Amino acid sequence: MSNSSSISHFLLLALADTRQLQLLHFCLFLGISLAALLGNGLIISTIACGHHLHTPMFFFLLNLALSDLGSICTTVPKAMHNSLWDTRNISYIGCTAQLFFFMFFISAEYFLLTIMCYDRYVSICKPLHYGTLLGSRACAHMAAAAWASAFLNALLLTGNTFSLPLCHGNALGQFFCEIPQILKISCSKSHLREFGLIVLSVCFGLGCFMFIVFSYVQIFRAVLRIPSEQGRHKAFSTCLPHLAVLSLFISTGMFTHLKPPSMSSSSLDLALSVLYSVVPPALNPLIYSLRNQELKAAVKRQITGWFRKH
Repeated sequence: MSNSSSISHFLLLALADTRQLQLLHFCLFLGISLAALLGNGLIISTIACGHHLHTPMFFFLLNLALSDLGSICTTVPKAMHNSLWDTRNISYIGCTAQLFFFMFFISAEYFLLTIMCYDRYVSICKPLHYGTLLGSRACAHMAAAAWASAFLNALLLTGNTFSLPLCHGNALGQFFCEIPQILKISCSKSHLREFGLIVLSVCFGLGCFMFIVFSYVQIFRAVLRIPSEQGRHKAFSTCLPHLAVLSLFISTGMFTHLKPPSMSSSSLDLALSVLYSVVPPALNPLIYSLRNQELKAAVKRQITGWFRKH
């Protein structure tokens, strides 16, 4: 039996038992992280340098790319380090920081996706008021509110999680620090405060989800009223990337944390955790660049211009 004051480090989940598999996991994480860094980096630089892309939709996409970069840089480097050097250790401070930043960037991504849904709603359902409702100042305020809310959410959850006494060792069943794993090694009688805060966060998340559902119901109704098939296709195509990214983000996270206990196994849990924490940041740039012709053309010009300079 131990408590949090005597714990100097945690033991993360070992990704593999053999050295060959550890190196394979290292290479896999390296490839995914490089893809995420390249894709999100290209989107950020392209939108920042392309003045014709300084619109609300691309402004929020730039913020989304920043949250994706932060998310993958929070979890993957430590997992790569542990696989390469055959270790499981992460310091107490390192675990605290990892949990905080992971919650911060994941929360920011969800809030930004909600705002991007509002952007699509105004664009399709209230096009005449688009410039008024989504001016540069309004967009800056919404983005700032998303980041500030994410910071507050991460601060409260992290502070409450690590204020609990830890009575059941220091081994975590995950390759990075997350709240459910910390709760498993804490004293059961101390869960009430943390549970209440998680319920509050879930309710807030459900509120955003209901807003997204309501907005898309209105969007689909407006699109179906467009007389021309070409107009309907164009309107739908502007929503598809956002819907794809949103579905990937919500479905993987919900299935990972809400699946029945009978489906739990170490290999399945590991695969699902990678699916919801590592894969989306790498796939999001691909989804947006493939479906958005304007962004695709801008990225091509950015790459071509870079090669010409070098």
